[in-house]
Amino acid sequence: MTDFQSDILEELEWRGFIHQSTDGEALDERLASGAVTLYCGFDPTARSLQVGNLVSLMLLAHFRRHGHDPVALVGGATGLIGDPSGKSQERQLMTEAELADNVAGQSAQIDRVLDRALEMHSETLVETDAHADGIPLLNNADWMSEQTFIGFLRDVGKHFRVNQMMNKESVRARLEDREQGISYAEFSYMVLQAYDYLHLFREHGCELQVGGSDQWGNITAGIDLIGRVAGEEAHGLTAPLVTDRSGKKLGKSVDGAVYLDPDMTSPYEFYQYWVRRDDAEVPQLLKMFTFLPRAEIDALVETIERDENRGEVQEKLAWEVTALVHGEEEADFAVKASDVLYGGSIEGLDDAELEAIFADVPSSTWERERLEEGIHIRTLFDETDLQNSRGAAKRLIKQGGAYLNNEKIEDWNYEVTEQDLAGETMLVARSGKKNYHLVKFR
Repeated sequence: MTDFQSDILEELEWRGFIHQSTDGEALDERLASGAVTLYCGFDPTARSLQVGNLVSLMLLAHFRRHGHDPVALVGGATGLIGDPSGKSQERQLMTEAELADNVAGQSAQIDRVLDRALEMHSETLVETDAHADGIPLLNNADWMSEQTFIGFLRDVGKHFRVNQMMNKESVRARLEDREQGISYAEFSYMVLQAYDYLHLFREHGCELQVGGSDQWGNITAGIDLIGRVAGEEAHGLTAPLVTDRSGKKLGKSVDGAVYLDPDMTSPYEFYQYWVRRDDAEVPQLLKMFTFLPRAEIDALVETIERDENRGEVQEKLAWEVTALVHGEEEADFAVKASDVLYGGSIEGLDDAELEAIFADVPSSTWERERLEEGIHIRTLFDETDLQNSRGAAKRLIKQGGAYLNNEKIEDWNYEVTEQDLAGETMLVARSGKKNYHLVKFR
């Protein structure tokens, strides 16, 4: 046992991860006595995790980095029911095929993020023999599928009291809504999750369950079940709900949720989400969503407090979180894309990179033969609708607002040829600071 193992609660407290925990003194003593096996569950209600799920992944990663033995659990069985916690109405039940797709998608994300979490800033990671190949990922369908209804009621259900279950926040809130209510299926979800904890306690030695603050009732139900069935002590810890300055749940943008799946939220969009965070939010986000050491975080926060931050702190935050979720190469590309979209050099980019960077801007496809003849710059701006006429394009050029591949055009009689291609078959026209058009030649 190392001091670093026993310092985990102090580290989590400093980073803002602790909302509730069972007997703090008992948990502190257990963590100080040696490595603890713990787990966190993920509800596969979608094929991709969202930014909010990063809190739980970071929790698991910090425990592992301090020499403990975390396990990630995906709900391949419980996902068929759906957790009522934090929900005001009944979930739409998924088919088994939909659930299998969600489990596969989330499992791959969990593996990737946790693997990277053990690589980033690895100088602060405690090396242990346990889980040398990373953090295990389990699926509760592997043991739930073996249960029969009658057998489960006899062996597990008999240990639960309905009056106690009705007092749990996730159930009580739904019962107070007479129109919605709660189905027996969702009412039983707590029993299923509690059994997960008992199974992992027996088969994997799990003594601690962690999760979001909405999971407190489910976690304590599992602790109670372990106490009744095994006569042993188990522990729980939850992280707070993270919100932005306006009180909106973190991970929500004007376009909807911010996903970890690059096909649902591109790495560039993901990077930009963090770049746009308000100065007031950034200190806490640096602590919760990066593995930067304290001294570096303190220095970045001081830059904000001295009113000297010109966006570089947000850029550091954005790079760290994007590298964790999508890898360093994608994070570097997001930085490059951001620079290009704000007028930086396009030199050296190929077609694939240009198409990725300008995926959300208007585009058109032209015949390549036109380049051989030469395209008048005013024609280019007129036909791409960056200006509404050749005359307007001429005025734009004279005023210094016309750009080709982010280079200012000052000659209103300029002829665009193949030498002006930015990539193999593309060029980028821009009117003013932000109005882009990607032209593709075939």
